[in-house]
Amino acid sequence: MLRATMLPELSELQAIVAAGGADLHARVMCEVAVGSTSYPVLAITLGNPDPEVPAVGFVGGVHGLERIGAEVVIAHLHSLVMRLRWDSSLHRQLESLRLVFMPIVNPGGMARATRANPNGVDLMRNAPVQASDPVPFMVGGQRRSARLPWYRGAAGAPMENENLAVCRVVEDELLTHRFSMVVDCHSGFGARDRVWFPFAHTARPIPHLAEAFAFMTILDQTHPQHRYIVEPQSAQYLTHGDLWDHLYLRALGEPQRTFLPLTLEMGSWLWVKKNPRQLFTRHGIFNPLIEHRRQRVLRRHVAWLDFVMRAALSHVRWVPDGARRADAHERALSHWYRGAGR
Repeated sequence: MLRATMLPELSELQAIVAAGGADLHARVMCEVAVGSTSYPVLAITLGNPDPEVPAVGFVGGVHGLERIGAEVVIAHLHSLVMRLRWDSSLHRQLESLRLVFMPIVNPGGMARATRANPNGVDLMRNAPVQASDPVPFMVGGQRRSARLPWYRGAAGAPMENENLAVCRVVEDELLTHRFSMVVDCHSGFGARDRVWFPFAHTARPIPHLAEAFAFMTILDQTHPQHRYIVEPQSAQYLTHGDLWDHLYLRALGEPQRTFLPLTLEMGSWLWVKKNPRQLFTRHGIFNPLIEHRRQRVLRRHVAWLDFVMRAALSHVRWVPDGARRADAHERALSHWYRGAGR
């Protein structure tokens, strides 16, 4: 079913799927052509599909230059597949949890060593969401030319096939569950690792601000030594066309369900600071090129993805309700939006 390619990450992913056997289900959501080579965009699922159990999605490779994001998601899936051979506790967890992986959303961009897909479109500026407040010039998304970075695509055109594939997977595998989360792994912003939640198109707080604050609280309590900064993306900059804003807004149409999308933005400036020669390669700006540093990055973030998985599984123990939810919302406003209009 899965064809061999010359993309190392995709070959590794296909080997993991083969090793997972009957425990995994893989679907080709679309195919992306680069010259005479066709690359599949894969969605891999495991665990219980019952809508009553929580679900978690892990996404990577949206920007072709940020290979470390795909590598983190692949490493997490590899760890789970190996554990399935011996870990009875993982089998019990998967009886009450649905897991979804899309480690390489933009294989064409990865093959061409570009941020955008082969059509020149930045997949994180391509959704039909228009910012309600001013965005940074160019960085916030532009429609001038596909030859310039952060191109949104033509006005009124459908989303790119890669994004349509993500939307289908999220709608089929996550939004059908009463509670779901997703982590989209990126790199390249700053010297600190950040965990962003919507919105990106407006500075207005999201309706599930209390849930985001509760998630940050259990992370702080469980791993007080962690170095993640949890914040709304709008705390840094606004953009047009954010895919997770689009899917989050769609999920709000079913208020009985909770969908919390998170973006892991790994701070690559620290890798460049430790190895300034990385500035002279496109991959070096976004990825750790020294192997021991790459292994350290994988260990740290795979452990955090495991934390997200456990948090989703046990969400009834930390997601606030009633008066606790109102209190968490007020504390979140004070923490993230102090001095801003509400």
